[in-house]
Amino acid sequence: MDEISVSELHDLDGVTVIDVREPDEFAGGHVPGAVNVPLQTVPDSLDRFDPEKPVYLICQAGMRSERAATFLDARGFDTVNVTGGTSAWASAGLPLEH
Repeated sequence: MDEISVSELHDLDGVTVIDVREPDEFAGGHVPGAVNVPLQTVPDSLDRFDPEKPVYLICQAGMRSERAATFLDARGFDTVNVTGGTSAWASAGLPLEH
C-alpha cells in the first residue's frame, strides 16, 4: 500500500477516490468526485474497483481507509491510502462536496 497526502491527491486528475466512511459521514462532506463504498461493504464490492488503475482510499482520519487498502492489496489491487483523510482535506482549506 502506498500513501499520499491530501495536497498530493488534490493535484491529481482522473483518479478513482473511494470514501470508506458511512453514508451519513459521506453526505456531510466528501472529496469532490469521491464514491462512497462503506468499509464493511468493500468485500462485497470488488467489482466496483478497476484492477488496472490505482484505487485511492480515504476516510475521516486514515485508519478505515488503511484497513480497506490492506484488504484490497491482498486481492491484487493497487491501493493508495490518503493520509489524514477528510479531516486533513478540510484542515488544508480544500473544498468538500455535499
